Amino acid sequence: MIEPAAESAVPDLVSQLATRLRLHGQMLVTAESCTGGLIAGACTEISGSSDWFERGFVTYSNAAKTELLGVSAAMIEAHGAVSEAVACAMAAGALARSQAQCAVAVTGVAGPTGGSADKPVGTVWLAWATAQGVQAEHHRFPGDRAAVRQATVQRALAGLLQRL
Repeated sequence: MIEPAAESAVPDLVSQLATRLRLHGQMLVTAESCTGGLIAGACTEISGSSDWFERGFVTYSNAAKTELLGVSAAMIEAHGAVSEAVACAMAAGALARSQAQCAVAVTGVAGPTGGSADKPVGTVWLAWATAQGVQAEHHRFPGDRAAVRQATVQRALAGLLQRL
């Protein structure tokens, strides 16, 4: 079950993000794994988002991360798809393969399956890329699949706002 407060925060974050990106004349690109396009969907929910949302990549499989974003298969093998290195490479790859000036990337284990001792369900890496470089954060979000995905969307948007 998604918490109503978390769900209602997303449209406000998107509105703030739209204002900030328009103000700076910038475009956004997303690279999503565990959220499966939810960030792009939240961004394009509002009219006029084509002013600031350039494109979104849904790279759920490792092959898609490699083919669409240029994440090396060796990196995925060495660190795992859910890692700081891969999240950063996804963000940098999305930025390089778009006309955007800022990118957000997410990769994680939303559950209920797929977790491990090292990367339990709720483990998420987020990365943001701009001309100034790439920054990443690690989180372990509580709850079921929907809650983990919603928390990831919210943190991705909030992180963008902090970096603009």
